[in-house]
Amino acid sequence: MTDQTVPQATTKPAPKAPPKPGEFTAEMSLVRTVRHLWPYVWPSDRADLKLRACLALAMLFIAKFVTLAVPFSFKWITDALTQKGADGLTVSVLAGPVALTIVYGLLRAFMQLFTQARDALFAAVSMNAVRRLADEVFVHLHRLSLRFHLERKTGGLTRVLERGRAAIEQIVRMSMLTGIPTLVEFSLILGVFVWQFDWRYVVTLLVMIAVYLWFTTWATNWRISIRKSMNESDSDANTKAIDSLLNYETVKYFGSEEREAARYDKAMQRYERNSVNSYISLAVLNSGQGVIFSIGLTVVMIMSIQGMRAGTHTLGDFMLVNAMMIQLYQPLNFMGMLYREIRQSVIDIETMFQLLGQNPEIADRPGAPDLVVAAGAVRFEDVHFSYDPARPILKGVSFEVPAGHTLAIVGPSGAGKSTISRLLFRFYEPQSGRILVDGQDIAAVRQRSLRDKLGMVPQDTVLFNDTIAYNIRYGRWDAADEDVYEAARLAQIDDFIRMAPGGYSAQVGERGLKLSGGEKQRVAIARTILKAPPILVLDEATSALDTHTEREIQIALDRVSKDRTTLVIAHRLSTVVNADQILVLDKGVIVERGRHEDLLALRGVYAGMWNRQREVDAANEALRRAEEEEGKSVRVTLQG
Repeated sequence: MTDQTVPQATTKPAPKAPPKPGEFTAEMSLVRTVRHLWPYVWPSDRADLKLRACLALAMLFIAKFVTLAVPFSFKWITDALTQKGADGLTVSVLAGPVALTIVYGLLRAFMQLFTQARDALFAAVSMNAVRRLADEVFVHLHRLSLRFHLERKTGGLTRVLERGRAAIEQIVRMSMLTGIPTLVEFSLILGVFVWQFDWRYVVTLLVMIAVYLWFTTWATNWRISIRKSMNESDSDANTKAIDSLLNYETVKYFGSEEREAARYDKAMQRYERNSVNSYISLAVLNSGQGVIFSIGLTVVMIMSIQGMRAGTHTLGDFMLVNAMMIQLYQPLNFMGMLYREIRQSVIDIETMFQLLGQNPEIADRPGAPDLVVAAGAVRFEDVHFSYDPARPILKGVSFEVPAGHTLAIVGPSGAGKSTISRLLFRFYEPQSGRILVDGQDIAAVRQRSLRDKLGMVPQDTVLFNDTIAYNIRYGRWDAADEDVYEAARLAQIDDFIRMAPGGYSAQVGERGLKLSGGEKQRVAIARTILKAPPILVLDEATSALDTHTEREIQIALDRVSKDRTTLVIAHRLSTVVNADQILVLDKGVIVERGRHEDLLALRGVYAGMWNRQREVDAANEALRRAEEEEGKSVRVTLQG
């Protein structure tokens, strides 16, 4: 039987704890695999699925017994046809074979019916197990830290999930439903040979089975390394394809289509080599299995012929031997395929369970309470933080944002500005110091309750590939349509949406690429307005926009931040001149703090940044006016 695994591009009660990283190994047994998967196959809260599993198992055993009866009916037909009357074959003699042939046909029909009924009943059980485990992995991935996701490649991660789901389905369906009953079928067939023939047939069969399984084990172990290399090359090619397509515009900007194609083709060449090797090893495996079985089949058939010559066996016995051997080939080949599938699927499952074994870097403390925000004051107390111990980012940062006030943080790139927002959202935790909200240490409260009270308008707004309404409603799922429209109006994007084809149902495209930068920012502002958080973080929300769009967005941001505690991380100083307090961060240290006018009077770091930005803005404005004047001159010339 051909192995079809080459190559593949492919709220609930808590189950048992997942295995630790590395616990799944290439030597893992079927029993151990079943033990880890059992809570998903036999869910404690689904009596209907348990009933389905029991009925499917009953159907399977019935099908096995019916299957075993088919060769016997073939023997009886043969023996009946070879019986002779005084004048040769007679009508009365033929009546028996006809009836037996009808029985034979009915047995084969019932065998198919029970087998298909088994598959139909068990489909819901196996797919529920796949769904629940895939959902658990997906939820766990969202629980993992930002550091984990920054260090992983999305394309490779999705490939792990795809292959893991396929492997789980394969193992659940094959091992849970057919593995143990197939062993029973083995025993029944061997028992038939002892009962119908003699011990020599059993010895011959046992030797053939032992050699068959040994060869299957050896060949499968050889194929494991090939399979692993094929999966790695498949993930690498997929990652490169996704990375290139997500950066479609950048590829076009630099005319790098050929370079990207060559990079992808190089990865696919490695995948091609490994796939060819996989097919070759599969051919060796299947050929060896076929040769071993054919030798065993030939030996027992010769033994049956000798029995016929000795008068101890009939022609029907010869047909029975042949039919039983063919019958034996199916479970025998299944055992080989089961072993191959378990070994190959463990490679895919191992990585998936390793993901489940990854502990979140940031975890809630046992019994952590929810954050209660009455006013919304934010306080950093002597916060030290580094992504890498060799490179400190924040060095004893302390400040306070009184409730309802606006604090701006400015400074050069790499000063640690965005790190402050990540610490506030608890994507990371400081090595020392505390962050307080209304006097409550955020490290001691539930992360979900903290983020429920925070709103974010980032510099680079990434939207879901769905409708505009979906992306705005992301701020509050239970919001009415009118609330969505009002949030869009306050963000100054309602008119644009209503004029767009499809209106609020218009698709924004992958990562929101169908919208301009300003439009995406307005959508981000609208969903933050809809969320209505008491504390707002604006992380360089206008730094990537042109001056005209920046002014429009700034008006919307001022409206959002009114009467809210607001932390502004700014690149353009013109956006923070009205802040209640401005902090100047440089190399992880606050070097200046005060209002805009006070900092200019100091003639220090802030004043130098302000003057440089004014010079750049003045130069840009002069360039814009020159271009406008040039355009007017061209138009006058053309009209003349």
